[in-house]
Amino acid sequence: MKKRITFAVVLSFLFFGSSAILVSCQKKEVKKEEPCPAEKSEKKLEMYQMSEMAALMEQMYVDNQRVKANIKKGEAIGKFPEHYQKIFSSKFTDESDNDEFFKEKAADYIAAQKLLYTDPNNQRKNFNAAVDACIACHMEKCGGPIPKIKKLYLKE
Repeated sequence: MKKRITFAVVLSFLFFGSSAILVSCQKKEVKKEEPCPAEKSEKKLEMYQMSEMAALMEQMYVDNQRVKANIKKGEAIGKFPEHYQKIFSSKFTDESDNDEFFKEKAADYIAAQKLLYTDPNNQRKNFNAAVDACIACHMEKCGGPIPKIKKLYLKE
């Protein structure tokens, strides 16, 4: 009886096992991958070119990070960066943004920056006033950088 059971088990294993092997060895149709949409496109990617004004504002941000660090450490901040004057002549991405409002806010910013560099007794207050001048313009013109600019504030 044991031989019959063993024979049945072996027979069923061979039958079911071999059919599983046969199924797994069958050729499967492999689909050719479609190229991604970017590969299909004939368009060439173009690098974003920052306008003169955008580049100047990025530079002013970096300069102000350095000034903030120096004020926090109680170190000298140097002298007024003359390249800030380019705010009145740099080219915009959209020249219509260079309107009277911008020119007024740019003058306010330059005045705040000059005060920062000429009044060492009130550097924290004057630094934050310069940051306020940035935000006042960006609230009207281009709000995107406001969260980044707010990080410049010096806590009293």
